[in-house]
Amino acid sequence: MASKNLYVGNLPFAATDQDLTELFSQFGVVIKAQVIVDRETGRSRGFGFVEMSSGADEAIAAVNGYEYGGRRLTVNEARPRQERPRSNQGNYGGRGNYGRGGRGHYGERY
Repeated sequence: MASKNLYVGNLPFAATDQDLTELFSQFGVVIKAQVIVDRETGRSRGFGFVEMSSGADEAIAAVNGYEYGGRRLTVNEARPRQERPRSNQGNYGGRGNYGRGGRGHYGERY
């Protein structure tokens, strides 16, 4: 049987990987549990993922809507991550009004 990856949202910011492991291991075998943290600050982003080899459906049924650390958790099967285009050297997808169109044609006369 294939493992299932679960999304766990609305986590208390103090929750740890170990907390997730303990919570979900009541329902089956936890392969990996990870609270997602902000790269710059190292603080929790309030969600995480739990990979389970068994008991995932039972965990979803039991923990979704469960109040944990004063917050009501959201738990469902994680969707595959969608590829997002990466910004390249300051190109953030827009022209910032420096190209054609818009006001303030940078470096041009009107």
